[in-house]
Amino acid sequence: MMAYSEDHIALAAEYALGTLDADERAQVETMMSVDKEFMVLVEAWQQKLGGLNQMVGSVEPRPEVWDRIKAAIGHSEPQSPLLLPDAQSAPPPTDVSEPAAPVDTSKVIQLSARARRWRNVATLTTAIAAALVAMIATQLFAPDRLPEGLRPKVRTQVVEVKTTVIPPPSGQYVALLQKDSASPAFILTVDATSKNFTVRRVGAAPEPGKSFELWLVSDKLPGARSLGVIGGDDFTTRPVLQSYDADTVNEATYAVTLEPEGGSPTGVATGPVVFTGKLIEAVPPAR
Repeated sequence: MMAYSEDHIALAAEYALGTLDADERAQVETMMSVDKEFMVLVEAWQQKLGGLNQMVGSVEPRPEVWDRIKAAIGHSEPQSPLLLPDAQSAPPPTDVSEPAAPVDTSKVIQLSARARRWRNVATLTTAIAAALVAMIATQLFAPDRLPEGLRPKVRTQVVEVKTTVIPPPSGQYVALLQKDSASPAFILTVDATSKNFTVRRVGAAPEPGKSFELWLVSDKLPGARSLGVIGGDDFTTRPVLQSYDADTVNEATYAVTLEPEGGSPTGVATGPVVFTGKLIEAVPPAR
């Protein structure tokens, strides 16, 4: 691209800002029509300055703002017109033998125009930059004051929180399996949700060659159902009640018989019933 002077660059910038008078605009448009590279320079300024201008809403400043701007750039009072020296008003030469040198007024006019042009560009770009800073600050601290199109978009972030679901405690039922109220032999505990049961040995003494076997007796069943042999340890846990409904489990009578070692060989009680008991609710289920 052609290297343009500061005057050409200032003209292009001020044309993009729209601060030229009619003659200067006509001059720039003529240069653009004959010089494509100069047209590119003007369009570049329009993109730089026009983008800033579009981001700032139109706000009518208060009169005192204009007074401050004029005072800041030295225009608080009307400026006297620039008087250019001419041949008639120029002081006579001190040496009459040497003629007075002619004054080149074109350079004075060019310098004045150049200073005015760059001052206008600097003032307007500074004002736009200040407005842009104010708009950014408003977006950060008071976005509700901006027009709808200039408000920042609300960003929503979805955070997935994994929690461990702890099931509520289930009801617990307990039965004392005993011969009489003074001598409990086993404690039977049934979980109402899982229907697993645990038998704890309390006072029953094992007999050589014999096994204690637990039975469920209910009028809803044709006969007693074996729940298995009670082991030799202090605790015996089994899940066999899962095949029965809650009413049958809760209302049944639980009996312990003394069978041959390993339990009844026929699936039917063969030995005497030594301990019995019914379930009572010990811990209610969570509501």
